[in-house]
This record gives sequence, structure tokens and C-alpha cells, in this order.
Amino acid sequence: MNRLQTFFENYAFGVCTRLGEKLGIATSSIRLFFIYASFLTVGSPIIVYLILAFVMNMRKHMRKRNPVWYY
Repeated sequence: MNRLQTFFENYAFGVCTRLGEKLGIATSSIRLFFIYASFLTVGSPIIVYLILAFVMNMRKHMRKRNPVWYY
């Protein structure tokens, strides 16, 4: 079970983990919220999840870029 959880944390964008760290909430609670909300609203939180993953990915790439005038 631990290997499965590690696999999903490494390859599923890490949105729930990042939200849990920022808000101080258990990651498992956030994952359960996304699962239950997806069933109740026929998948619309999945769109929110993907948008958050995109934003997090773009912020990560923007932080790596060092502008020329900082040197």
C-alpha cells in the first residue's frame, strides 16, 4: 500500500500534497475531498485539479529561470 501511495505522490502532480502543506491540513483529507466532490459534482473538481497542477508546474519553471539583470 505504501508503494502505491508513493507512486501517486510522485507522478500525480503533487497538488494535494502542496495544498496540504500550504494550508496545514492532512493530505489524505484533501484527497478525500477531491474524490467525494468529484463523485457529487460529476467530475468538475478534476478540472480544478488539472488547473492547479498547470499553475504549479508553470510557477516551478518560472522560478528556475534567472533573468540576466540579476547577475
